Amino acid sequence: MTLPYVVDAETSLSPVELQVLHDQYDAEAASGHITTQTKFNYAWALIKSTQRHQMLQGVALLTDIYRTDPPRRRECLYYLALGHYKLSNFDEAKRFNALLLEREPNNSQAQSLHALIEQGIAKEGASPSRT
Repeated sequence: MTLPYVVDAETSLSPVELQVLHDQYDAEAASGHITTQTKFNYAWALIKSTQRHQMLQGVALLTDIYRTDPPRRRECLYYLALGHYKLSNFDEAKRFNALLLEREPNNSQAQSLHALIEQGIAKEGASPSRT
């Protein structure tokens, strides 16, 4: 599976598109079984949001997938790194991205995200001295 670049996470879904995924998630929850794919799709849509509470919810859903569905862990590593990056949780973003880079050192999306995380860490370290 090809991973998206960071810029893809900056483009939010329309409210209608997000609602479709939310409704699918809720319908499956009401039936007693949410498929991993539905949970993943909804989590990715939430991470793409500009609303912090939605991004946090997306990260929580991905964390659940990471913990409960070992075949999806590789994929979740990148999306968790991306979600934490968007939330400015740079240490967590770096940790998840590093785990992916250990497995796939030539992964261009993870390399690109690594550079952005390092820039975020540098900015965060420099921000107290700004006026």
